[in-house]
Amino acid sequence: MVLAGPRARAAKTIVQHMRLTGGTMRSRRVAAPKGRAVRPTPSRVKEALFSMLAPRLADARVLDLYAGSGALGFEAISRGAGHVTFVEASKPTAARIRQTGMDLGVADRVHVIAGDAARVVGRLHGRYDLVFADPPFAQVLPPGMLETLRGRGLVDRDSLVVYEHSARMPAAAPEGFTVAREAAYGSVALTFLQPCAGTSV
Repeated sequence: MVLAGPRARAAKTIVQHMRLTGGTMRSRRVAAPKGRAVRPTPSRVKEALFSMLAPRLADARVLDLYAGSGALGFEAISRGAGHVTFVEASKPTAARIRQTGMDLGVADRVHVIAGDAARVVGRLHGRYDLVFADPPFAQVLPPGMLETLRGRGLVDRDSLVVYEHSARMPAAAPEGFTVAREAAYGSVALTFLQPCAGTSV
């Protein structure tokens, strides 16, 4: 059956739901539009990731690039982060992140920017304790993005960048960063990048 008109538009807005896995909002749901544009981090990867990040989350300032559903950022809030800035290129998806913040009662700890992550990082101010960088699968981070984060003082030697990528595409640390840790879960890999001492501004 071919849908047309309002019914077709409604079909495009069907959402998928993911549950937060821990913290004060455990089991609460985060909604995202279905489709290839949003690729949620697998639950087992997310649980392993936040187990490793637990010591860093209390009152942390978090930047969630390529936010998609916002599940990583909201998981961070649930587990103690103080504030999350979400960056999402799709305006409808960004609007849904804002709505999720209201639905979860944490809108005052959420800032959503609709825009291309590579451009947005050049306009951000302040320092972040933790950065999630999860570009569309099989794509690499834009050249210079991490250097921009460091050069603008958005991250320093005490910050951590979590880069999620295909396990078939190993990630090398750019100049000014070191690989603090690596982990692979099937087709998904996590590379933990830390700015080198003395390179922040």
